[in-house]
Amino acid sequence: MGQVSTPADSTSQSIPGWRHLYSGKVRDLYASEDPADTRILVVASDRVSAFDSVLSPGIPKKGALLTRLSRWWFAQLDTPNHLAEGEIPDAVADRAMLAQSLEMLPVECVVRGYITGSGWAEYEESGTVCGIPLPAGLKNGDRLPEPLFTPAYKAPMGEHDENITFAQTVELVGEARAAELRDVSLDLYTRAAAIAEEKGLILADTKFEFGTDADGTLRLADEVLTSDSSRYWDAEAWRTGVTPSQRMASFDKQIVRDWLASHWDKQGEPPALPEHIVSRTADRYRELIDRLGA
Repeated sequence: MGQVSTPADSTSQSIPGWRHLYSGKVRDLYASEDPADTRILVVASDRVSAFDSVLSPGIPKKGALLTRLSRWWFAQLDTPNHLAEGEIPDAVADRAMLAQSLEMLPVECVVRGYITGSGWAEYEESGTVCGIPLPAGLKNGDRLPEPLFTPAYKAPMGEHDENITFAQTVELVGEARAAELRDVSLDLYTRAAAIAEEKGLILADTKFEFGTDADGTLRLADEVLTSDSSRYWDAEAWRTGVTPSQRMASFDKQIVRDWLASHWDKQGEPPALPEHIVSRTADRYRELIDRLGA
């Protein structure tokens, strides 16, 4: 997940007992003022980003909704994660998680079960997705023969992440850890996609982030299977829709991306989002949670 440094006073809030560490595009991290407490407080904001820019205004209740969704998915998935025990400060109770301090790995573990987005653009040009050859004749939004592990390098803050090969992943984290990242990511995607399918949803793709604890155990970290890190579609619309926009209307900020793409040339400051775009986006976030029963 690409993150950008932002002034603490413009994005964070004062939380008694916690010291602000830094702010990313949509989350703020805090450390305990108790030197013996190594836990991290991860606070999800209502900020929304697109095209590497933080937009204004934010999406009301977005931080609380995505935190709720992450917590729900952590409970569904029987895999070691970063959650830590303890009381969350009242001021951020609905949009924060207490997390173990981990050594984060510099790899975004992307899994694609369907072809769309940047993968579709590459396939149209070369018949591959992230360099992996695929059968001819696929259409935008088609299910892939099998889920693909397509990792990305987590660039330093303020820079763009970049797709990498599995061989490059091995160079970054070693052969055994790279294989573990691939296998765990594919397993998590497969299990989450089955849960989503039971709710009439398609999990088209997602990205996971991992870190290691003091014992070297791999732990699922950051947000997980949220609308910001995953692409969900309505299964019935995907089966019956005629156009790509009908088949692949996602439960995320695609409404924001589409509006911004037609109203901004990506030069200078992005325009403020109109109220109807903010409202429609918030509705899509809430609808996904309702559909999943989270």
